[in-house]
Amino acid sequence: MRSAGSSLPDFPWDSLAEVKAVAHAHPGGVVDLSVGTPVDPVPAAIRDALASVSDIPGYPQTHGTPELREAAVGALRRRHGVEGLERDAVLPTIGSKELVAWLPRLLGLGPGDTVVIPELAYPTYEVGALLAGAQVLRADSLLALGPQRPALIWLNSPSNPTGRVLGVEHLRKVVEWARERDVVVVSDECYLALGWEAEPVSVLHPSVHGGDLTGLLAVHSLSKSANLASYRAGFVTGDPALVAELLAVRKHAGMIVPRPVQEAMTVALADDEALAAQRERYARRRAVLQKALQGNGFHIDHSEAGLYLWVTRDEDAWVTVRRLAERGILVAPGTFYGPRGNRHVRVALTATDERVEAAAERLAE
Repeated sequence: MRSAGSSLPDFPWDSLAEVKAVAHAHPGGVVDLSVGTPVDPVPAAIRDALASVSDIPGYPQTHGTPELREAAVGALRRRHGVEGLERDAVLPTIGSKELVAWLPRLLGLGPGDTVVIPELAYPTYEVGALLAGAQVLRADSLLALGPQRPALIWLNSPSNPTGRVLGVEHLRKVVEWARERDVVVVSDECYLALGWEAEPVSVLHPSVHGGDLTGLLAVHSLSKSANLASYRAGFVTGDPALVAELLAVRKHAGMIVPRPVQEAMTVALADDEALAAQRERYARRRAVLQKALQGNGFHIDHSEAGLYLWVTRDEDAWVTVRRLAERGILVAPGTFYGPRGNRHVRVALTATDERVEAAAERLAE
């Protein structure tokens, strides 16, 4: 019997073991900028909310509490101008990664179907297609698709890894093209609140879809915006019919966000001040790293939004990774995200102020 794992690529970060050891051996300790792992405290109000419902022994609702779903609708309206969402069209997920990995399968895709992902993409988009037995096509333009009619198109703006932002016109063209062919469009918007030099727009914004959510889904996460990576807190929303289909399958599969996490999410989605404070922390770290990298001969491409800097010295990505590891700085090679990343590395903003300053000092040496 063939296992599902045999059809998947190796987990990319496992290949960092050797250079990780080099970086950890630095006398000043490692500065780990290879993974977007939050390092800042979980706001007290969120922790209090988590504890407040810790003595509920019964099963939580797969659909989430009405208050959580209402909070998600309100947050998208206030923060991103998304109008017309139904409360019932919000579905909490166990973080965003599990949804990305299982979405093609949950939507019934399989052999013979094609999933389009960006040319430089979060690796789990590919994994999700492979788990469903579907084919993967990397493409950033509709022209590259030719006469093909895929089953699903992934968008990611701001991009992980590049920080690239897709404009309203681009998003609108993709939506219109997909609707003519009955193709589902899913937008990974986990970094939507982190616009620096450009203002990201949700695929659910009326300027994109013209008042019709049919065939559209948006994936959101509270890992970065509220430091809830350990809570596994995310949600998907958009087309009510698609969300209802996902809900029906997830009920059978037991894919349920724990009740205390639902309560924490509800508070986090209502706290715009905490979000603003976290944005400011990332903005400060971004400014320090940007200046240090550019002063050390790196060129920064895209990176107008999101949680990463997409940088190059116009050399093989692994050469850059090793060069930085010798200074105690660990980053991710662009090859983790697709063949086109072979001359870039991804630098995360997720380190403490002290570690970011240490990285800047080492780059200046």
